[in-house]
Amino acid sequence: MSIEVEGQVGPQVLADGTSQSFRMDRSAALVVSEAHGRYYETTFRKAIYRGANLAGVTTSAAFATTYTGCCLSNPINSSVNLVINKITYASVVAQTAALVLGIMQGFSGATNVVHTTPLVVGNANAGGSAGVGLLDSAATLPVAPTSILLLDVIGTAAITTVPDLGKLVDLEGSIIVPPGGFAAFYTSAASVASSLAFGFQWEEVNVNG
Repeated sequence: MSIEVEGQVGPQVLADGTSQSFRMDRSAALVVSEAHGRYYETTFRKAIYRGANLAGVTTSAAFATTYTGCCLSNPINSSVNLVINKITYASVVAQTAALVLGIMQGFSGATNVVHTTPLVVGNANAGGSAGVGLLDSAATLPVAPTSILLLDVIGTAAITTVPDLGKLVDLEGSIIVPPGGFAAFYTSAASVASSLAFGFQWEEVNVNG
């Protein structure tokens, strides 16, 4: 069975309440535009959450299960997937050796992440309630994680000489943390004391879609 959608080519100027065909361009493609900001609908529905280190942390060496940095985890009994939209990171103290920075991921269906130093998680809608995702600056990971995304190289220059100290990366929902999973920032070696700050922003979506 096929469904045929009929549209009208070219701009349209309509009054509220008017019924009209879809707008199309001259190649017969459907023309759409956002009525609000990109995340308005999801934030309005109180499904966007975020959290960050309020001060620089000392990261552990990559893939260690005794972890320090910033780790987002999803409890085994959770009913949602954590869909990561954006991540942020900043260098607040110069390193003594260059570090590779990235995101690592792991999963255990039997053991949850042990939360040593929880971070505050907030709803992006000020009227929203707490979510399911958990954020920690220190934790014990149930399994050794693996690298999934290379982000940057953190150099040794003094932060007073570096013009770009913080970055925001839009992952566009391309990393999903399912129940029993976790995602965390890593550095190729331990960083100097209290030198890096991190943050996550994610959407919580029912595992059944």
